[in-house]
Amino acid sequence: MKDARPGTPQKRPYRMGARAEAVAETGRRILEATIELHRERFFDQVSLEDVAERAGVTVRTVIRRFGSKERLIEAAAEEGTRQVTRQRYQAPIGDIEGAVNNLTDHYEEWADTALRLLAQEERVAAFRSITDAGRAFHHEWVERTFAPLLAKRTGVERQRLLAELIAVCDVYFWKLLRRDIGLGREQTELAIREMILALKGEE
Repeated sequence: MKDARPGTPQKRPYRMGARAEAVAETGRRILEATIELHRERFFDQVSLEDVAERAGVTVRTVIRRFGSKERLIEAAAEEGTRQVTRQRYQAPIGDIEGAVNNLTDHYEEWADTALRLLAQEERVAAFRSITDAGRAFHHEWVERTFAPLLAKRTGVERQRLLAELIAVCDVYFWKLLRRDIGLGREQTELAIREMILALKGEE
């Protein structure tokens, strides 16, 4: 007859589940710390010790979980890509105002990270792969989001309009308006929207 003593068999799955969740939460903290630090500093200014301190863990924990700084960067890039993709794909297709609002939300949160990565892509190989993937995703997002507008053009005219939309929606254009010229968020969003409407052929 099986041991029917209460407690032991029933509690084990709970303990295992709680432990797995704690491990997952530690991993999330480490990845978020890595993303935050690379938003604030350059690659050679971020050490595993810095990441561990920001995440509230030991360096040994970081190494045991990710193995090396390079692998940690890859994992953080994957996590950042998931967050960005989830947010950007909420942009309503064919709705210029909604799309620009989505884009502005994205740049308010992620532009500093993107710009710092772009500034280092020529000397940090891991960053070059991230920025190349970011460019490809941005092009895909523009083509998807403005598909109804692009559908009205064909051939070289469509190619030119796509290139213009990619440029107007690019992080460097946002930087020019928001950081270099100093427009507020609302005016930056309005400027981007007006540029797109001009490309569409409307006042």
